[in-house]
This record gives sequence, structure tokens and C-alpha cells, in this order.
Amino acid sequence: MKIYIAGQINGNKNYLQQFYEAETKIMDKLGDSAAVLNPAHLPEGMTSGEYMRICFAMIDCADTLVLLPNAILSKGALLEAQYANYVGKPVYFLDDWLDKPIINAR
Repeated sequence: MKIYIAGQINGNKNYLQQFYEAETKIMDKLGDSAAVLNPAHLPEGMTSGEYMRICFAMIDCADTLVLLPNAILSKGALLEAQYANYVGKPVYFLDDWLDKPIINAR
């Protein structure tokens, strides 16, 4: 299962820790069957448009998009959620997704 994490990065001094914690929780739930697509791991120095194109490509590869609670504060994360919804990917807040039983992790 491939999971994309969306949340506030710009203007969020704690984004690295928040994305890391989310990735850890996802990996704890799915184990070796998980591939976490984490935009916090992208290199610095690109434009917003360049980041968004990379993130859309990661969303295209993902099975599901999970939102951090602060995603509602981020235009980019909201756009990612809208895009995922548009292309037919399930979108959940992280805590809701963590509470869901995993039927088939592949």
C-alpha cells in the first residue's frame, strides 16, 4: 500500500517532526507492505509550482492520501486533497485512517 502524506509545510517550523511522526505511525500500522510518499523529504530550493508537480506525481502513484490535522491551514495540502479526490484516490485525515481496519495492504 502506498500512502501520500499531505499537511502544512510553508510557515510551519515543526513540519519535519510532524511529517516524520505521521510516517512512523503509517509504517507501524502497515509494516513492510507500506510505501510512504512524504513531501517533507523533497530537496529545498524549488518553486511552489515545481513542488506541486512532484507532489501530484506522488499522489498519482499513491493508493490513499492522508491529511495531517494542520492540512486545513495549507493551500497546497488542500489542493493535493482536491486533486486526489478528483483522480479517485481516497482521502482521510490521518487519525481516521489509522482507526480504519486494513483489509488488504497490497
